[in-house]
Amino acid sequence: MTRPASAGRVKRRSEAARRIVVPRSAFNACYLPYLNAQHARQIFFGGAGSGKSVFLAGRAVLDALTGRNTLVVRRVARTLRGSCYNEVRKAAARLGVLPCFRESRTEMAFTCRHNGAQILFLGLDDVEKIKSLTPRRGPLTDIWMEEATECRYHDLKQLEKRLRGHSRHKKRLTMSFNPVSRGHWLYRTYFTGWQEGARLHQGEELLILRTTHRDNQFLTEDDRRAYEQERDPYYHRVYTLGEWGELAGQVFTNWHAEDLSRLIPQADRLRVGLDFGFARDPAAAVRLHLDLKRGRVYVLDELYQRGLSNAELAARLRDFAGEHPIICDSAEPKSIAQLRGLGIRAVAARKGPDSLRHGIRWLQGMEMVVDSRCTHTMAELQAYRWRQDASGECLPIPEGEDHLIDAMRYALERDSKPQRAQAM
Repeated sequence: MTRPASAGRVKRRSEAARRIVVPRSAFNACYLPYLNAQHARQIFFGGAGSGKSVFLAGRAVLDALTGRNTLVVRRVARTLRGSCYNEVRKAAARLGVLPCFRESRTEMAFTCRHNGAQILFLGLDDVEKIKSLTPRRGPLTDIWMEEATECRYHDLKQLEKRLRGHSRHKKRLTMSFNPVSRGHWLYRTYFTGWQEGARLHQGEELLILRTTHRDNQFLTEDDRRAYEQERDPYYHRVYTLGEWGELAGQVFTNWHAEDLSRLIPQADRLRVGLDFGFARDPAAAVRLHLDLKRGRVYVLDELYQRGLSNAELAARLRDFAGEHPIICDSAEPKSIAQLRGLGIRAVAARKGPDSLRHGIRWLQGMEMVVDSRCTHTMAELQAYRWRQDASGECLPIPEGEDHLIDAMRYALERDSKPQRAQAM
């Protein structure tokens, strides 16, 4: 397989036409037809270990040799260096073209020595940098959203605006991810014409390819065995089969994610809840807006972090909650007292008998709208389910991570039943 590099100019001298020869064995066969795919929107999704990221890293390297500028993004900047950046570097080395690039770990960039094209890396948590980003030579032609399920719909719309300017290359936005839930905006936006169990969809401007570990020739037999032996039905469906997840016995199906940035400044019926944690469990807080008239709970923001002392937690909560009372897990009266001593309006939740079941039922009766930045809240709502017995029947016992769900119940306790929280 060959991939031509474009002619460029360095120090005003025309580079001789170059041709990079890459063996077909450098890529998994399932991806070879899409090395030069020109669809404006491209989605590579599926199971864990399918080689999606390795392929797209290699494609970005070869694209740079033809003059394309690629921006690689993830939701949080600090996750890029240990994932996509390293993957691109390994791809360039594997393809034998690493000497063709100048590498800057400080700027998080690879620059092609022959034509000036760049592969750049930015986190979506720094919006201003995204808005002002400009490659050294020419416009952005490609954006790769890795782990796109972590990203917001708002992020997608902002990135689309970055693909502008004249170029001989067609502009492309590529997304890669594991298909966690049909409730995700990605499914609603791109998969309306997707056939269940399909492998490929190609329209005029949209390409979707589903792959699994079985498509990855570089895995060991032990790797394959680990994926095949996954017993949890949800994880087997998503990470082994690469199909959209749908948890059996999901507790909450009455929610969806939206960009709530326009609502946040107007929210006036605020509720804040806190579930304590330190080492194994995180400290988890939510800030909500309640619209009882419409039967809606809006999750505006979340705090989710391990290892916070009560003093550090108080510092975070001052900005997070402002002057609003924070309804806390009453199982830790000492922590509540310490927060109050640090100036936080901490209030103990009055749980009462059967409060868990009551709180879940009340939340099930509301429409929940989660800001698309609140990735931990979405993950808990997606995975929270009823325990099943040996025959597969659901039992009235919820299981799964519930730190933020508990914080939601505490925050709304006074609204969901007549008893009010009791100040310490």
